[in-house]
Amino acid sequence: MKPPESISDTNTQSASQHDIQLPNDFKNPPVAKKIETLLEKHGDKRIDNYYWLNDRENQEVIGYLAAENKYTKEALKHTEDFQKRLYDEMIGRIKQTDESVPYKSNGYWYYTRFEEKKEYPIYCRKKDSLDNAEELLLDVNVLAEGHAYMDVAGMSISPDNKILAYGTDTLSRRIYTIYFKNLETSELLTDTIENTTGGCSWAADNEHVFYSVKDEQTLRSFQIYRRKLGVKDSDLVFEEKDETFNAFVYKSKSKKYLIIGSDSTLTSEYRILEAENPNGEFRIFEPRKRGHEYGIAHFEDKFYVTTNNKAQNFKLMVTPENKTGIKNWKEVIPHRTETLLEGIDLFRNYMVVEERTNGLIQMRVINQTDQSEHYLDFGEEAYSAGASVNPDFDTQWMRFSYTSLTTPSSVYDYNLITREKKLLKQQEVLGGYNHEEYKTERHYALAADGTKVPVSLVYKKSFPIRSKNPLLLYGYGSYGANMDVYFSSVRLSLLDRGFTFAIAHIRGGQEMGRQWYEDGKLLNKKNTFTDFIDCANYLINENYTSPNHLYAMGGSAGGLLMGAVVNLNPQLWHGIVAQVPFVDVVTTMLDDTIPLTTGEYDEWGNPHEKKFYEYIKTYSPYDNIEAKDYPTMLVTTGLHDSQVQYWEPAKWVAKLRELKTDKNKILLFTNMEAGHGGASGRFERFKEVALEYAFLLDLEGIKV
Repeated sequence: MKPPESISDTNTQSASQHDIQLPNDFKNPPVAKKIETLLEKHGDKRIDNYYWLNDRENQEVIGYLAAENKYTKEALKHTEDFQKRLYDEMIGRIKQTDESVPYKSNGYWYYTRFEEKKEYPIYCRKKDSLDNAEELLLDVNVLAEGHAYMDVAGMSISPDNKILAYGTDTLSRRIYTIYFKNLETSELLTDTIENTTGGCSWAADNEHVFYSVKDEQTLRSFQIYRRKLGVKDSDLVFEEKDETFNAFVYKSKSKKYLIIGSDSTLTSEYRILEAENPNGEFRIFEPRKRGHEYGIAHFEDKFYVTTNNKAQNFKLMVTPENKTGIKNWKEVIPHRTETLLEGIDLFRNYMVVEERTNGLIQMRVINQTDQSEHYLDFGEEAYSAGASVNPDFDTQWMRFSYTSLTTPSSVYDYNLITREKKLLKQQEVLGGYNHEEYKTERHYALAADGTKVPVSLVYKKSFPIRSKNPLLLYGYGSYGANMDVYFSSVRLSLLDRGFTFAIAHIRGGQEMGRQWYEDGKLLNKKNTFTDFIDCANYLINENYTSPNHLYAMGGSAGGLLMGAVVNLNPQLWHGIVAQVPFVDVVTTMLDDTIPLTTGEYDEWGNPHEKKFYEYIKTYSPYDNIEAKDYPTMLVTTGLHDSQVQYWEPAKWVAKLRELKTDKNKILLFTNMEAGHGGASGRFERFKEVALEYAFLLDLEGIKV
């Protein structure tokens, strides 16, 4: 990686293997060499002693990460048998030979199978009837042979059902190569397309596909190409020149339109083209306007539009398909201050609207014929629900998914006319699971500014509530992402050992409406961190736990949360798990060569502007480490992470060790073969979960 402007090494000595102070027995942590690097912006000077770690091609850096892994292994060596037992316990609850609920599309039933002791899915279909012979589309276990990592994405089938397109990533950088498989002969076509986001959309002629390409340096998806199968070269049909936007392409549920989307954090724009005319010109649906976010769904001769134009929580509009400009939009569902409109699913005579009120999803069914409506009743205090795969307009059955902290993931079919609800499949927990043995609750913590922050928690009833109970508090709080509750059979390994698990629905997410997001971003970002601390203090005050038994976990932007809260209130936590943490915010956001940077100015602020630089610097975890006591921490990362580069947690750990005044361990584990999402495969990823759980349980003194 080249250094950004205004960065200079004040010590040009290279970091070599002997410069890294590695302990012979790994009972003490590695000590990274300090090379002063001056970073200057807006007249402000910062010294980064560990900037040299920003080079994954440097073998000394790789050696240092390997040494950190050895130290972590040694520090947790006494838990290895426990880790193995936890891992076996976790996968022992999972039904190894399993199958998804089939759905029908274009004359075929599609489903996914898993076979015993195999890590990856097998994609299949059956023509017309589930009683017919199985047709194997793709066995990812075969594709994964010889690869340490394998991810398949963007599977799509040509309109004539004869060709399968799919993308593979074998490095975990989220850069995919698209392949095409002839489903009649099971042979791969000679066409391959590299450096893509993984998926492609088919034109109606079964010959042309449209796909998005990534910038090789920043990994921004910025170009849309058209390729005719059998022809070597592709045609560029759209390029997104604004570096704060990403471009993507998809096909409408009606199959009539190919749609190119461009979006940034705050703004969106769409272009449409009839799928029957792949060589035609895309036309703008409604030109972008900063701050205007909208989405489109086609049905018959009109488009439905969800928009935040003069509607912070979004409203629903409709417009003729040949008059898509905003002046033609007519209101269908008005804006409501108490309810966030999240999306719609269209059927021939019905519309299903997903709304969020008081932090919970509501599914509203509207009869388009007589405008009568009703809501689905889920009957739990805290839950998560949403529309599932519904490819067909002409059906009276709507498929949806449902889960809660105590209800395993479930798939239902719901009759829009009779209101009959059929459970098609519920996640099976092997070894026995009785939801009556667990209790879930919803609380509201009072933030310092008077805001009520929701907290969802679950625990086993046989462990009475008391201050000595261990509690793991999880949080995220960025990008308007909702941290909805969900069931986890893996989590039972904590609950059955006395842990309470809690989710803090802090500002920066969108659980309580759009304003909840606005109040946790840009110059309001610190609300995210103080909300999390206020939730922790609430749980302590309500006797659910105490600082000696309180743990926190978060990943990516949630890892930033971990870094911020340990700086603000380190004595509150007995242990921290920071997964792929985004902790070097100032330096990363100043470097537009790093993936994702430019697209996130509207989330964090552009530090090239002085007011944002100064504000970000006040909370950036790496820049705010002090000489004080910190809790014991486990920090994880992936060498090939494209979202949060590995060097951020590596530098953070090195600086924490340098400055902290306690004897608590700071452990760094780098998955040398994976990226942001960790290991691929159905079971392999649970080895890292077992490591994290063993770390937490060991701190709590729980050994079995």
